[in-house]
Amino acid sequence: MCTLAIATVTRRGEPRISGADGHLLHGRWIIGTHRQAAKARHLAARPGISATFMRGEQLGIFTHGHAVPLNPEGTSSDPAWPAVRDHLVDHYDDDTDNLFWDESVWYRIEPSWMVAYSNDPAGLLARQPSV
Repeated sequence: MCTLAIATVTRRGEPRISGADGHLLHGRWIIGTHRQAAKARHLAARPGISATFMRGEQLGIFTHGHAVPLNPEGTSSDPAWPAVRDHLVDHYDDDTDNLFWDESVWYRIEPSWMVAYSNDPAGLLARQPSV
């Protein structure tokens, strides 16, 4: 999990930026928010989204695309939702009966454009991930 800066758009076309937990699974960002959050309202009406992850100058991942709800309220979930939910429950070490899951909506960002940047790609790849 890493923190992403997420950009959505209001009905007036004004940009809004906020933070979200980001999980990079199978080349797609997974993000979540409260169902009543402004971000969720923006994405329900206008699914266009941009996301940025930056770790200093070591690594930046920039994504533009659209948000696909994985567990929309009142409709059937995306076929990928059970596996994503398992990952999230494991990551957050959370009880699957927790109200958190009912109050949150999770999205997969389907990128139309995605790029990564590093000032030292060889050095970044040589580092062992911290556990």
